[in-house]
Amino acid sequence: MSKVTRRGFMGGAAALGGTAVLGLGPPAKAQELGPVRILPGDPRYDDLAVRRTNLRFSPRPEYFHVVGSTGQVARAVEEAVRAGKRVTVRSGGHCYENFVGDGAQVVIDLCEMSDVSFDERRGAFAIEAGATLMQVYRKLYLGWGVTIPGGQCGGVAAGGHIAGGGYGQHSRRLGSVVDYLHAVEVVVVDRSGRARAVVATRDPADPHHDLWWAHTGGGGGNFGVVTRYWMRDPKAEGEDPRTLLPKPPPALLVCHPAWSWGDLTRESFTTLLRNHGEWHERNSDPGSPYAGLWSALIVQSRTQGADPGGMILPTMMDASVPGAERLLSEYFAALTRGVSARAYIPAVERLPWYHAVRTQALGGDLESGKFKAKSAQLRRRFTDRQLDVAYDHLSVAAPASSSGVLLLASYGGQVNTVAPGATAVADRDSVLKAVFLGTWTEGEGAPGIAWVRRFYREMYAGTGGVPVPGEATGGAYINYPDIDLADPAWNTSGVPWSTLYYGDNYPRLQRVKARWDPRGVFRHALSVRPGR
Repeated sequence: MSKVTRRGFMGGAAALGGTAVLGLGPPAKAQELGPVRILPGDPRYDDLAVRRTNLRFSPRPEYFHVVGSTGQVARAVEEAVRAGKRVTVRSGGHCYENFVGDGAQVVIDLCEMSDVSFDERRGAFAIEAGATLMQVYRKLYLGWGVTIPGGQCGGVAAGGHIAGGGYGQHSRRLGSVVDYLHAVEVVVVDRSGRARAVVATRDPADPHHDLWWAHTGGGGGNFGVVTRYWMRDPKAEGEDPRTLLPKPPPALLVCHPAWSWGDLTRESFTTLLRNHGEWHERNSDPGSPYAGLWSALIVQSRTQGADPGGMILPTMMDASVPGAERLLSEYFAALTRGVSARAYIPAVERLPWYHAVRTQALGGDLESGKFKAKSAQLRRRFTDRQLDVAYDHLSVAAPASSSGVLLLASYGGQVNTVAPGATAVADRDSVLKAVFLGTWTEGEGAPGIAWVRRFYREMYAGTGGVPVPGEATGGAYINYPDIDLADPAWNTSGVPWSTLYYGDNYPRLQRVKARWDPRGVFRHALSVRPGR
């Protein structure tokens, strides 16, 4: 598989905090990191330039500003704005497009703002924007035995992931990660150019509530610099942090079935994908016994040589569900029914939850590479015509040093119990997320980009080359941004990119943009445009 497609603990902190211990007095306050301004010529500059997932892009600003606190962020932003510099921000470096580097003169890097803790005053867990999902999962779980339904890639940082309406292997059971957003801290810039930090909360009476709402799926880099999130289950009561976020299952059943292109005919390929889509149509209700199952069907384009490649189905099942092993076996049986291609189905492993998440689903930095990505939210399976299109594109060997990928990730369940306007995540009806990737290892990748563009356009030929929201599709996913959706050469549907990503929520996002970023400081190729 292409690299693109692979996948401190607080328990004893109180022992030395507060009053003097053995007459030594309170511990000295640690020196705050930063701000550190790193210019070309500094050896650290090139290290920061390559700190990204999509190696297709390399930001080369006048300087990187590595920050260690919200106050430093505010000062760095205001300094750049008053100097007339174009500012962008980076947390984990996982943007699929060139939003960080495109025209940036100053890149504010949040990688050292990575603390995860429990905020007793707010009664919620505080997660700084530079914390990676693996850091978040580890700290929440080892410290308090809780988690959030975030994504599968461990190197992704909270900063952009949560703001875009992140999802992951527990979303079918627990919902979107933004359904647990209690408050958010954002450095914004007013009309005069002054930068300040604002905390916006879930409370509808909060005068900043609209800014909170915009960060429940409105995408990163739109309204200001997110420095911290607070997470808490809105249904939780009391003050015990161990009860304020959901607990993960104690163990997961893990299995990775696979099929080889050497065995996949057109009939077996289309039957397998049809079965997969129809199964998700039937089994994605919130109360389904399969709400605890997540899988990602990864189809890699045929390769040349002795090993033609094929498809793999990483699957995880909540082991605490009654009859979990039987349900998992029936899932595999339903997918392979009528499929003549031989399936390799290894033995199912039962793994402790954190070990499974750390070793099976989250790839750390392994998801990096050169790629062009596109997305779609599926409310229904692909049509038979689309299945034939997929076979035509994926069954043919890709150009040299290139490959193509179609990924179908389980979705729906508890996600779809929330009204579309309650958060900025407008699509609350889908059962699958589709990702289309063109990847390459050498050069600028023109063949790989052309391949994924043609594939996507032909898949959605009936709706102008893009997944227009309707009965079968729910648009696209802003955390997988694709600037082609704003290009009339590739989007001939007459439906603007903003509707594809945000549906009916876009006008409200525009009003939030006009209020909180009146100077248009925070912008990129797909940023929210201010409303009148």
